[in-house]
Amino acid sequence: MNEDDLKAVSIGFDSGPATILSAYRAGLFPMGLGDDGGEPMGWWAPTMRGVLLPGDLRVSRSLRRSMQGFTATLDESFADVVAACADPTREGAWITEHFSRLYDELHEGGWAHSVEVWDASGNLAGGLFGISFGAVFIGESMFHHRTDASKAALVHLVGLLDSRCGDRWMLDVQWSTAHLESLGVSEVTGLEYLHRLHQAGSVSASEVFYR
Repeated sequence: MNEDDLKAVSIGFDSGPATILSAYRAGLFPMGLGDDGGEPMGWWAPTMRGVLLPGDLRVSRSLRRSMQGFTATLDESFADVVAACADPTREGAWITEHFSRLYDELHEGGWAHSVEVWDASGNLAGGLFGISFGAVFIGESMFHHRTDASKAALVHLVGLLDSRCGDRWMLDVQWSTAHLESLGVSEVTGLEYLHRLHQAGSVSASEVFYR
């Protein structure tokens, strides 16, 4: 990824739930430009977008073994997942109190969802959360307290998308990394992303997450 890929396409404007949903549907996502994700708000649209597409997830044998010690749930502890992802001691922390409140509002409205992964003792071992509309899931952040727990959350999410959407879904990870590429994430151009966003976003929402 070059420097041009990291530039926000717009700065400022309202960052309420309705605006954020409209931005996601248009192919943008919000992230603060200040320290640790603070103001001003930036609206981002990378020229190359990281996505996970149907059939591309890679699950290693070691991950399959790790998953045997975990249990996954959906939307059972959304606030705890966001809080863990927002931990300010994490490298690259960007989820401010403002963002946490916004995601909580989006969750209450049925647009934001979490996958929780629990260990054998019933402790929250990892998870992820993001925004969903149609057959699109836009992953915002993931965390783990136990090895492979965040990967297990991703596997559970993909299984859910597969079972409810067949091959019509798209999981947007925004920016790709070497770690995500090892799990099957690839990059598409901005134009291809918008095409896939339109196709997957037009799937009836009731087929994916029940609101």
